[in-house]
Amino acid sequence: MNVKAFIRNPVAAALLGAATIALPVGTLLAYGSVRSAESSAAIAAPAPPPATATSGLPDFRSLVARNGPAVVNVSVRGTVRTAAHPQSGPGFGQDNPFFRFFGAPLMPGEPMPTQGEGSGFIVSPDGVILTNAHVVDDARKVTVKLTDHREFEARVIGSDAKSDVAVLKIDATDLPVVTLGDPKSLAVGEWVVAIGSPFGFENSVTAGIVSAKGRSLPDETYVPFIQTDVAVNPGNSGGPLFNLQGEVVGINSQIFSRSGGYQGLSFAIPIDVAMNVGQQLQTSGHVTRGRLGVGIQDVDQALAESFGLKVPRGALVSSVEKDSPADKAGLKEGDVILAFDGQPIDSAGQLPATVAAAAPGRTVDLQIWREHARREIHVKLGEVTDDASLAGTTEATDGGRLGMMVRPLSPTERSNAGLEDGLVVEDVAGAAAEAGIRPGDVVLSANGRPVRDVEQLRSVVSGAKDHVALLVQRGEARIFVPVELG
Repeated sequence: MNVKAFIRNPVAAALLGAATIALPVGTLLAYGSVRSAESSAAIAAPAPPPATATSGLPDFRSLVARNGPAVVNVSVRGTVRTAAHPQSGPGFGQDNPFFRFFGAPLMPGEPMPTQGEGSGFIVSPDGVILTNAHVVDDARKVTVKLTDHREFEARVIGSDAKSDVAVLKIDATDLPVVTLGDPKSLAVGEWVVAIGSPFGFENSVTAGIVSAKGRSLPDETYVPFIQTDVAVNPGNSGGPLFNLQGEVVGINSQIFSRSGGYQGLSFAIPIDVAMNVGQQLQTSGHVTRGRLGVGIQDVDQALAESFGLKVPRGALVSSVEKDSPADKAGLKEGDVILAFDGQPIDSAGQLPATVAAAAPGRTVDLQIWREHARREIHVKLGEVTDDASLAGTTEATDGGRLGMMVRPLSPTERSNAGLEDGLVVEDVAGAAAEAGIRPGDVVLSANGRPVRDVEQLRSVVSGAKDHVALLVQRGEARIFVPVELG
């Protein structure tokens, strides 16, 4: 287990939400998500309040007094079945409180009540609430508590696991609401404030600054996260992140932690992304996303030099899915996507969220770098399905010097691999080995030029200056590997 884990639940490591506190009756338990196609009134943002003074050290008192009543505690109840385990002996049964319910041991497979807590915030006076999808995962009953101590049973209007956004509805009127801001106007270093229920302590306030914007996290390809150093802990999930003007700019969702608690790295879903998802959930009960159909990776200095780019930027296309929108538009392996519909793409991590935000069926303009020149390509986007990739990212290894023994693929190998041409690596040493090339890899191109025989590869390498970028297929995956030439 990697000690650096994204946490949603203190007992889970991996990419998990920052903030759901999951406590069973007397012990630690879990919960999950409910989906519904119900719709309600569209989410609307009220007019912004007067700006808070930002000179000197900030004073958050008026911000908290004005917005605190619109932040709610969300508690959920459900059931899970216990795993099979011995019912006697040290560490089990009544000797271990984890497996006890009101003092009695639970039998394997027996339903066990669960409860958990998170946060949310009211965005419409008729009771529409935004929170995280993982807060209401598999919930049988969701209860919302206001700061005036009123409690309401909530309906889950919709939940989208890919963005970790859920919409709740309670039957109430004239409720206090938050003001929605523009995350794009946030600047790194700007003060931000979180209000939520860490560890169940309702309406707790923490503050910090924006550490970075547009972060892509493992397994989270649809959200350009806002990174902050605001203290976010279990129970903060689904709570709002405010700027100094008292506007919500994000939903606190994730932390990066070695301990399960706050360690200075918190991540929030930009509110414009969340609102787009929320409105779709209310209108249709599901979320649609644009699809390009490419595998991509970052462009480092070595790859930039190999492709003739002055600055290492953009999303390098390492694979194109057959019959995908990208394939039909003529996008090729080795193209570097520099802009998507007029929006600059500085890194591969920006592209998936940008593509996802576009409507399926829409035609967009891509600015690409191909054969040492800029080009424009028009792509009609498809729609993301559960088995379709949006734009999966892969990492390239570092390079050294070139040193490989290769041969052309045999007809049988080409047929089995579904390839027309390529050179299979039989032995590797020196720079290629340092770059991560392995025996059995198939070299498909060098510096963007297909290689069908050894002479073509030798020609590209002899004409290169300091680096050569090899497109390699390993199994079903393709990546560009930069190799530094001696």
